[in-house]
Amino acid sequence: MWNNVVIVGAQWGDEGKGKVVDALAARFDIVARYQGGANAGHTVVVDGTKFILQLLPAGIVRPDKTAVIGNGLVVNPESLFEEVERVEKAGVPIGKRLVVSDRAHLILPYHRSHEVAAEQARGVGKIGTTAKGIGPCYEDKAGRRGLRTGDLRNFEVFRRKCGEVVAEKNRLASAIFAGTPLEADGLAERYYEKARCILPYLADVSAYLNREMDRGKRVLFEGAQGTMLDLDHGTYPFVTSSSAAAGGACTGTGVGPTRIDAVVGVSKAYATRVGSGPFPTEALGVEGEKIRERGGEYGAVTGRPRRCGWFDVPAARYSARLNDLKALVITKLDILDHLAEIPVGVEYDLDGRTTTEFPSEIELLEGVKVRYHVMPGWQQPTYGVKDYAQLPKKAQEYLRFLADQAGVEIAVVSTGPQRDQMIWMKEL
Repeated sequence: MWNNVVIVGAQWGDEGKGKVVDALAARFDIVARYQGGANAGHTVVVDGTKFILQLLPAGIVRPDKTAVIGNGLVVNPESLFEEVERVEKAGVPIGKRLVVSDRAHLILPYHRSHEVAAEQARGVGKIGTTAKGIGPCYEDKAGRRGLRTGDLRNFEVFRRKCGEVVAEKNRLASAIFAGTPLEADGLAERYYEKARCILPYLADVSAYLNREMDRGKRVLFEGAQGTMLDLDHGTYPFVTSSSAAAGGACTGTGVGPTRIDAVVGVSKAYATRVGSGPFPTEALGVEGEKIRERGGEYGAVTGRPRRCGWFDVPAARYSARLNDLKALVITKLDILDHLAEIPVGVEYDLDGRTTTEFPSEIELLEGVKVRYHVMPGWQQPTYGVKDYAQLPKKAQEYLRFLADQAGVEIAVVSTGPQRDQMIWMKEL
């Protein structure tokens, strides 16, 4: 049995990682989130109660688990504690079960205004951000001008650093975007009053996790978004601003790579994507709309409709290689129950050349033609099935085909939103 496992999205995000992490958390002691911000939405349903988590790791809804927010995240303290209040109001006490890295970067008010202005300036080339200030915060982190949660421990230090950054932001804003200059002192004081509530939760997350692992505690590392949105390896520039692939678990929490036992990928039985960017197996028209309605494919955070399509084998193989996946979790199998035929994208045609590789150039990816293998549908209900033997034979054949094509065995199949609506084919 693996002690320390990374759960990563194998597609473009929205694969159902929240439910998977919640289900697997029963077998772990700590759940640690390693990247992203409040632009991610993990939905967990427990006994009919729906939790939509944005910053809190999905393991927080289990009262005996510790939840960790790593240094790889960007945090708006006010949003974080609104989320804490919602979870506690729903009957799940958090208390001291939350640990926040003192190296995580802070989202400040100017990050959101910067993102809104930059996105509007792109016009038709919009990326499709959530306008929560995530990207600009990561820009400041990479530019070595960011403020971190640990800076809140000393108000005078925080005010000085904030003043220096705001002065630079005002110089840039006056040159690029029209707008009213920010006032540093007032901003720092107002922000600090709301943000100081995070102080009791701050810790050196790297030291904490390594110490607990030395004591034999098991850690489940949780990513947001998906591999195809990874800043380095995704469909750049239509990506997120952080390392969403499994490698981000180490840099985003301060845990060495040799301490990770396995990486498990999560993929829908079909595919979806939110926002702009290439999506080779997108089903346009009525087919895509039916999947969207049956699957409730709308963003948990934004409510935006997701683009829907078919399972993409080249993308799955690419994700399996990048993350060295040891197992796959397939979600939303039941959404395909109505189909008489199910296309699976198995190869790309690039200017007459057939390939199973995933191209790096966005222009090539936008122009590929997909060769499909059409599988027979089962047209029987699989919703809530918990035993693999009870799945229709054609559903079993479909799963075997996906595993063979992706080159990764399927360990778990999700057949509904509840945490117990799972088929366990292999113990993780």
